[in-house]
Amino acid sequence: MDIVSIDNMKNSNKKIWLISGLRTPFAKVDKVLKDKDALQLSIPVVQEMIKRDSLCPNLFIWGSVAPNLGYSNLAREILMDAELDQSIPAFTTIMACSTSMMAAIEAAGLITEEEVALVGGVESMSRVQLGLNQNFSDWLRRLFQSKTLADKLSTLKDLSFGDIRLFIPSVTNRTTGLSMGEHSEITTKRLQIDRERQDEIALYSHQNYIKARNNGFFDDLILPMDGVKEDKIPRENTSLEQLAKLNPVFDKESGKGSLTAGNSSLLTDGAAGLWVCGSKAKEKFSDNSYTAQLVDWEIAAVNIEKEGLLMATTFAIPRLLERHKLRYDEIDLWEIHEAFGAQVLANIKLLEDKNHLKKVGVSFDFGSFPWENLNPNGGSIAIGHPFGATGARIINQSIKELAQMGPGKKAVVSVCADGGLGTVILLQS
Repeated sequence: MDIVSIDNMKNSNKKIWLISGLRTPFAKVDKVLKDKDALQLSIPVVQEMIKRDSLCPNLFIWGSVAPNLGYSNLAREILMDAELDQSIPAFTTIMACSTSMMAAIEAAGLITEEEVALVGGVESMSRVQLGLNQNFSDWLRRLFQSKTLADKLSTLKDLSFGDIRLFIPSVTNRTTGLSMGEHSEITTKRLQIDRERQDEIALYSHQNYIKARNNGFFDDLILPMDGVKEDKIPRENTSLEQLAKLNPVFDKESGKGSLTAGNSSLLTDGAAGLWVCGSKAKEKFSDNSYTAQLVDWEIAAVNIEKEGLLMATTFAIPRLLERHKLRYDEIDLWEIHEAFGAQVLANIKLLEDKNHLKKVGVSFDFGSFPWENLNPNGGSIAIGHPFGATGARIINQSIKELAQMGPGKKAVVSVCADGGLGTVILLQS
């Protein structure tokens, strides 16, 4: 079986609410947040959320994609350093780019109607820790374990200079050895996604972000850090002409590459958190909080060679919406993570493809996709993409936008992830 999905909310009568939290400004790797590690990015966000909302969570879930050799349970380390009550259970979750959305889904299944969870994620791409390759690491361990001089000399003879190498984490899929950009190039060529349309998605992302920022949309969603008050990646003066001049970065040889630094999300530093609570705990938050009901969710996985690395959400979204008999244009807000402009276009193309929907196993008539409802406040191409934080960032934006739309409005939030994975949630104001 090539496609697997998980859907739990349809079997639950528990009502879950999401309350918008805070995030750091997002910045390009090795720029203004380069000296902050995952802990230093996360702790101020957690502390300020607790201070602002005057409550303490019953559960704490946090995630990061890049590992650290100094600890294994990032969430517990954050909780301890933030001086939270140590009786609060805390665990770390990882699901590539879906990490902090997965944290929200996990919390929804774990808390009671009276409880509150604080969830989120972080990525410090500027402080990714290097290690030793496995053979050199094994050799060093044996050397330190040697008890006599003879044993040490014998171990020294076993060392091959070819084994003396650093392990440098890379943004590639372990199984294929290809980056997400290289995989997206494959999907882009297969589905014949036009370069100009990719650049239009990127321009739309920047323009929508700048408009939202100028209108103050992000003012109560971003926590300033070390004098940095706003996201540093968005480009106010970009244009289609400028984007068209950029060269492909993932396929430089064939002459058919179309993914550029301009229509792709950038390696980014940042942290983001949000609240998850049961129906009876919602009253703990002020009337000024932005809230949305978590109506349902879907998690999907696909064969990456057959379907594409970032295409799992094209299986999750139709299955989720068919359960609720919702057409695409009945969703007032679509927040689709922009790993690449090409991936967004490929996702939507397959959502409208009847042959693909037949493969998914749905028969509902979803209609045409409402492009005017897509990412109205900018997306990951403009804002940035700290892997572990992106899900929480997108959810927070969605909750606030729904709150501004008024009661009864619906949103679909979709995040694709490395490994042929994807998570999708349905929200209602």
